[in-house]
Amino acid sequence: MQSLEGKMQISEKVKKETLKFLKRTRKADLILTYLFYVEKKFNLKPVLFIRNKTIYQSVDTLLEILEKEGKLFRETEIKIQFGKQNVNEHTKKIYICPFTGKVFGDNTHPNPQDAIYDWISKCPENKERVGGLRAKRFYVSEDPEIIKKYIKPRKEPVTKLVYSSGLTGKLFNSKKAIIEDFKKTNIKYFTLFEVQNQNKYEIEQHFLNFIQEQLTEDKIKAFVEAISKFTEFESYLEKWLK
Repeated sequence: MQSLEGKMQISEKVKKETLKFLKRTRKADLILTYLFYVEKKFNLKPVLFIRNKTIYQSVDTLLEILEKEGKLFRETEIKIQFGKQNVNEHTKKIYICPFTGKVFGDNTHPNPQDAIYDWISKCPENKERVGGLRAKRFYVSEDPEIIKKYIKPRKEPVTKLVYSSGLTGKLFNSKKAIIEDFKKTNIKYFTLFEVQNQNKYEIEQHFLNFIQEQLTEDKIKAFVEAISKFTEFESYLEKWLK
């Protein structure tokens, strides 16, 4: 990661952002303002990984680490079956709707007789009425030759590559979908100042080293010298350096 070396240069964009920050954060002191400057200069977006209670430099850094450790996702294959056979070679008895040809097998439905009664009572093609209600008429067959006529060839299952979340085990269609879900449920954004002024969470070692490199007396002095060249910061510097 880049560091602040030599004479510090403040871009016009970062200067404007820092001034806006000072105007909306009236109690900002020198250290808070300096940390805001560092955050903007290096485009830092620290995140807390809630599960392991550790703060990382950015979500990209965290994702890279988890992916290297094999903890973000795993590739896996699933088989997709197309439809369910109502009748197959093991079926011994079938119940048939005379109006639509809908069929229920004794081995493919937990209660085929109840199922055919329910189907007939709601079947829109059933125009027969008994006492104003749809007639409960249907066919039953145990003839193997009849049963064979109702066996439809089943499509071969398709094997598809999907992704399993390393954290929850949930399946996703793509790596992008896993990452989006991860961002929604596993991270919390912090400012650099919030990172520095908390002791509840650990800070990932490389990120901690970077913060310590920036929080040196020389670099803070260089920051003061750099902003002192802009008249807009005069009132703030007077307050900080009293």
